[in-house]
Amino acid sequence: MSTVLRQMPTYAAPSASQLAMAYSVCRGITQKRAKNFYYAFLVLPRHKRQALCAVYAFMRRCDDLTDDVSLPQTERRQKLSEWLNAFHRTLAGDLTDDPILLALTDAQHRFNIQIGWLDQLAYGTEMDVMPSGAPDAGGLAVSYRTFEDLRLYCYRVASVVGLVCIRIFGYRDPAAESLAERCGLAFQLTNIIRDVKEDAAMGRVYLPGEDLVRFGVSASQLVSATDPTPFRPLLAMEAERAREYYKAGEDLIPYIDEDSRPALWVLLTIYERLLERIASRGFDVFHNKISLSTREKLVILGKGFVKRLA
Repeated sequence: MSTVLRQMPTYAAPSASQLAMAYSVCRGITQKRAKNFYYAFLVLPRHKRQALCAVYAFMRRCDDLTDDVSLPQTERRQKLSEWLNAFHRTLAGDLTDDPILLALTDAQHRFNIQIGWLDQLAYGTEMDVMPSGAPDAGGLAVSYRTFEDLRLYCYRVASVVGLVCIRIFGYRDPAAESLAERCGLAFQLTNIIRDVKEDAAMGRVYLPGEDLVRFGVSASQLVSATDPTPFRPLLAMEAERAREYYKAGEDLIPYIDEDSRPALWVLLTIYERLLERIASRGFDVFHNKISLSTREKLVILGKGFVKRLA
């Protein structure tokens, strides 16, 4: 994927009314589409909440472009490239009427978010429309042979999100960065476990091939699976990996600015409880999608507000 910008941009600030509209659009996208992240954002100060909504809306657009099954994969990659180039042109000072680009450019400038991190987010979604490995007997290809292979994908779509988040949260000690990367990996592994059947139906298998072989199951079995029993040991192992990475998230909280700690606590609590909900149901992710209820999330959110006021 090419980009049109290779140096620090000259920022052209839009009007206050344009920014208000742009951030409002991003907030609406986040509220509608971010089933877990939005609750954590609510605990943040307004300027930080706005910035994270802009980042989420940008990621969501990248995901939507690569998930558009009505288009061939080559066309999806082209549209993603055009989207990223449009972002770079906006950073360079070109006028745009796209509210997501307006808000994201403002957030990038305000919080000095590394442009390379935002590029990596797009590159990660592009990996979903890149050629995969050889298909198994059932015709479904495994995208990542080993867990180390999977780490690059997780870094781009999740660990980089962690890095962007802590830049907005605020931190001073560089040690926060490695913790944020590991925390992002925990979130992504949880998503992979939860969505394993749904992803397989789209032709995407994120479970490492060596793990499938180790536990005697195939990628193609995921598509039509109704009995979690053959997959339970495999998913339990992946869950244990995620738990190890969640420890980094808990260690990260003291490193970020005090006004952002409740938001990270809310996000960690929601995702860790989601993982444990999946485990408590015997890793039966092959029927209904497992999630926390709105009431459960609101209770966690309430505790987050109490932490912010304390």
